[in-house]
Amino acid sequence: MEKLLFGPAGVPLSAREKSTVGGIERVAELGLGCMELEFVQGVKMGRETALKVAEAAHARKIALTAHGPYFINLNASEPEKLEASRQRVFQTARIAALCGASSIVFHAAFYMGQPSRQVYDTVKRQLELIAGQLRAEGNQVWIRPEVTGKTTQFGTLEEVLELSAEVEGVAPCIDFAHWHARSGKFNSYDEFVYILKQVENKLGRQALGNMHIHVSGIAYGKSGETKHLNLRDSDFNYIEFVHALYDCRVKGLVISESPNLEEDALLLQQTYEARRR
Repeated sequence: MEKLLFGPAGVPLSAREKSTVGGIERVAELGLGCMELEFVQGVKMGRETALKVAEAAHARKIALTAHGPYFINLNASEPEKLEASRQRVFQTARIAALCGASSIVFHAAFYMGQPSRQVYDTVKRQLELIAGQLRAEGNQVWIRPEVTGKTTQFGTLEEVLELSAEVEGVAPCIDFAHWHARSGKFNSYDEFVYILKQVENKLGRQALGNMHIHVSGIAYGKSGETKHLNLRDSDFNYIEFVHALYDCRVKGLVISESPNLEEDALLLQQTYEARRR
């Protein structure tokens, strides 16, 4: 991408019309650059609406991405649950493509008490099937497993980067708040830079020019994430985080998942612009 864009995870709370098109209009009014379509409870958008979403986003130059359903587990032991998980990824990718979104994000799997390497191999096989099918359909949306916030969830930074290196069509979604909650660390300028250098070392400089980032304030305990918070109500060091993004010349999308959505997206954007001056 040409630059780093900021936006909310879903329709802004201040949108007059609580629809996806209304959300895009409000994002543009606020001077933000992107929005994530939230299909976390299931993909319930039809083709006609998706095409209207694409038209609205194109007209206002708002970049879109999409978050898949929470009910995805590519390590499910039951064949019917595994197939349902694959279908949810397919549904998200297909409707996202119609909307003009560049990528889809999802929590890929749970460990289910199994060794992490075994789960990695299982998830990798499933992503190869999914990405291969989508490319056969001509669907060029990036498939992005997310760095997750709980120790029961598949999705360490290393796992996500390794998948991105090994499976064509797969790229990372780095949730910096999740990784802070999960690790109990990675909340300083040097640590943020370290994460970004890990991306560059594993995937090449071009990966830092095509980033999909989630961020929010976060509450956490022994097992990682417990809930999202607004940035100023949390310990997340968002100022040094933004400075690291600027100094490492990161481009792509930064999605605010804070409860106040657009307020923290604007806070991050304003902090970034202040760093530029």
